[in-house]
Amino acid sequence: MPEQHTTLVELELKRLEQRVDELLATVLQLKEENRALRQRQDVISTERASLLQKNEQVRARVEAMIGRLRTMEQGA
Repeated sequence: MPEQHTTLVELELKRLEQRVDELLATVLQLKEENRALRQRQDVISTERASLLQKNEQVRARVEAMIGRLRTMEQGA
């Protein structure tokens, strides 16, 4: 094999190695971002459930107040 051909092959291997390293870094970064997004999604889901529960409690209290007002209105 001529020396020039060997050098070209070595250069191509180095480029491929560098590209693989870049891809590996990207994969690791994406995995970390994915983990963080899933964690944030869990937090948001928990907050949403809590807000829905509070909303239901407030709705029930308002309906009870309206009922009491109607009762008072009918008694007057």
